[in-house]
Amino acid sequence: GTVGSFDAETGVSACVGDLGRDLEIVPSTVSHHIKELHRAGLIRMERRGQKIECWVDPVILRGLARFFETRLT
Repeated sequence: GTVGSFDAETGVSACVGDLGRDLEIVPSTVSHHIKELHRAGLIRMERRGQKIECWVDPVILRGLARFFETRLT
């Protein structure tokens, strides 16, 4: 299936092809990394029709921000 990304702030989603084109990375590589991020619990995924939407979990994002902020100060 097509893997997409979902921006909770804007509600914009994009398929792997769009992400790959924007990042200049082949779709299979983007798909692989999205799956690994999901497996690590850093992003969430949900099937919607033929697409799989994925987004960063806001709780995880805040935790990562705190983690890096404490190391930069």
